[in-house]
Amino acid sequence: MIRIAIANQKGGVGKTTTAINLATALAATGHRTLLIDLDPQGNASTGLGIPNLSREWSSYHLLLGECSVEDAVISTKVPKLDIITATQDLSGAEIELIDFEERTHRLDNALAQAQEGRWDICLIDCPPSLGLLTVNAMVAAQALLVPLQCEFFALEGLSQLLQTVDRIRARFNPALTIMGVALTMYDRRNRLTDQVADDVRACLGDVVFNTVIPRNVRLSEAPSHGLPALIYDYKCSGSEAYMGLARELIARLPQRELAA
Repeated sequence: MIRIAIANQKGGVGKTTTAINLATALAATGHRTLLIDLDPQGNASTGLGIPNLSREWSSYHLLLGECSVEDAVISTKVPKLDIITATQDLSGAEIELIDFEERTHRLDNALAQAQEGRWDICLIDCPPSLGLLTVNAMVAAQALLVPLQCEFFALEGLSQLLQTVDRIRARFNPALTIMGVALTMYDRRNRLTDQVADDVRACLGDVVFNTVIPRNVRLSEAPSHGLPALIYDYKCSGSEAYMGLARELIARLPQRELAA
């Protein structure tokens, strides 16, 4: 199972929207996909229509070792897409994990004990911080996908994230790679958007995906209906962009592992 963490310490850049719709697109292309909601806000869970009452076991219980991956998994309305939900309990997990041994490897250890071959790809939706939850995701992941909003402070935040990735590689996970940077909230009417996009591409080159995710009302509306945008309105520009991003992502995945 290929594990990809979707992370950026800056809030409001489209991490959860990317996680939900990318997971849906991957499932739609035939890949058995597991989405882990590691954000205490639980927006990925809500966006896939999982009510709070159905979240008996969550990523919080998984990190604390109170359940297995199989216990926590819930099937979604999307065929081939499963989710491990998040609850508000997760907000206290960073404090509770301080007393645990290997507190940075809790998620990695839990996923290592999961049923082999059940899923092809695991996406981890991280909180908007570089705390212990995000560190757990980066330690467990083989690769990182970074949603980056097309705005002035984007590169400054990206620099801080890349420094954290270097520290994770040095101490815990030397195999961690950056799968790609996805430009989000792109607005063709705004000159600054084009300038930021050009600056990011000049700085990072081929790491940046060709597909850009536009600002789109349907992407914002879909979560209130408990549906991914790809199901809510598969013809909207946002849905089409995420399908394009999924195709690019699949092309970058190690095909040998994907086939296994």
